[in-house]
Amino acid sequence: MAPRLAPVRLEGLRDEGAPDFRRAERYDGMRYSRAAADGLELSGITFAECEFAGVSFNEAQLRGATFRDCVIGEAYAPVFNAARSTMHDVVFSNPRWGSAELYESGWQSVRIDGGKLDYLNLRGSRLADVQISDCIISELDLGSATAARVALKNCTIGTLELAGARLKDFDLRGTDFRSISGLDSLADVVIDEYQLGLLAPLLAAHLGMVVA
Repeated sequence: MAPRLAPVRLEGLRDEGAPDFRRAERYDGMRYSRAAADGLELSGITFAECEFAGVSFNEAQLRGATFRDCVIGEAYAPVFNAARSTMHDVVFSNPRWGSAELYESGWQSVRIDGGKLDYLNLRGSRLADVQISDCIISELDLGSATAARVALKNCTIGTLELAGARLKDFDLRGTDFRSISGLDSLADVVIDEYQLGLLAPLLAAHLGMVVA
């Protein structure tokens, strides 16, 4: 079953020239252009029905932050700290993240289009209706995550960590990967014939098979 992605429709937004983001505050119906929040303490902040046309969150503390009905273009963060955050009906376009610490987060109806991510840590997260397409990811950590209706389309992934993950309707077709760990979690994962060829030696080694 493919991800069920709700369209994000934003109307009547108010332009914000120089935002003054504060911890645990709520921001509704705003449009930000080239916003900078580098190094700020923003734990518990909420953005609802907001649009970002370029934003830098480098080393900002976004633990427990909520993004709901948001479109986020060209998000930049060599260090992205957003553990235990909530993403609901969010579209990321062409993000550039280095180390993205998003473990134990909740994602519902989230789309990532394009971009380059060095390390995306979603360990222990809950994902439902998520699509990541045309993205380069050096390492994607889904260890101990729960994921349903997730699709990785036309992505390039170096290392995919799945140990302890519980996956349902998880679609890897069309994505290139160098290595996968946590082969016990591959039940109910959809792959194509080419990917089966890549996985064959890993599965053989995992099962202790001898190929002669």
